Amino acid sequence: MSLPSFTGVVLTGGSSTRMGQDKSLLKVRGVALTSLVAAALNEAGATEVIAVGGDIVTLASLAGIDRAVADRHPGEGPLGGVLTAFEFAHDDVVVILACDTPRIKSSTPTALVAGLSSDRQVAVSYAVVDDRIQPLTAAWRRSLAWDPLQAAFERGIRAPRNIFGGLTVSEVRTIAPEAVDDLDHPEDLQRYAAGSYELMTQNEDHR
Repeated sequence: MSLPSFTGVVLTGGSSTRMGQDKSLLKVRGVALTSLVAAALNEAGATEVIAVGGDIVTLASLAGIDRAVADRHPGEGPLGGVLTAFEFAHDDVVVILACDTPRIKSSTPTALVAGLSSDRQVAVSYAVVDDRIQPLTAAWRRSLAWDPLQAAFERGIRAPRNIFGGLTVSEVRTIAPEAVDDLDHPEDLQRYAAGSYELMTQNEDHR
């Protein structure tokens, strides 16, 4: 099956309170976490990769990032970042990933886009790993999702998972667990830097 073109987005505007510093710019073995996620998107064939939120001047200079844009809704949670991504993306299909999953590979965005392409009425295709929804590992069809997400945001909803019930969705259950292993605490980063992949997966709506 020929997959549609897609814009890749890395959400980089989170507060990183548990890490104690901006996760998006943290480097492991000389490579920023954001660049590791961007590499997966680029290798999967993204037409461009955009960083949303955070220090956009520094983020724009990172390897793999074509543009960095300010979050239109800073401090308002991940749904605001998704809406910002929709505004700046060039393609109707938008793959949106968190910045703190350094073991993600190109097979993940490819699988997400394939899941979205299974039916033209699917608005979002998201990973389900060990029966847990991963809302920030997802591909979106902007033309179907934008209006419902904007309406939900105006009602005060801030977590993407809370709007899935009102959309036609596709669950992708072939994503490897390591693709969603996130780095939330300094000890997670230390384990990753040391080459130990026993990472703590919080499985929450992180940015």
